[in-house]
Amino acid sequence: MNALFKALSDENRRKILDLLRNGDLTAGDIANHFEMSKPGVSQHLSVLKNAELVYAIKKGQYVYYSLNSTVFQDVLKWIIQFNSNSKGEDL
Repeated sequence: MNALFKALSDENRRKILDLLRNGDLTAGDIANHFEMSKPGVSQHLSVLKNAELVYAIKKGQYVYYSLNSTVFQDVLKWIIQFNSNSKGEDL
């Protein structure tokens, strides 16, 4: 869970996740949306992969990145449990 929150703490990585909501992209496709080096984008993708937020699938000569929606569902379940455990009392 710590790797997940670390990954989400960076604005560029959140932007990458937003891009991937529309479908799978290569690292080059993702890099075209940023003003940073391709190695910089690769580093962000590595952090996202380590947090299991994205999958990397090799198709021919390209690696395509896609969202791992299961992790997002697990995080939502985790967050929702705090709401359902509260008794409506103010902290």
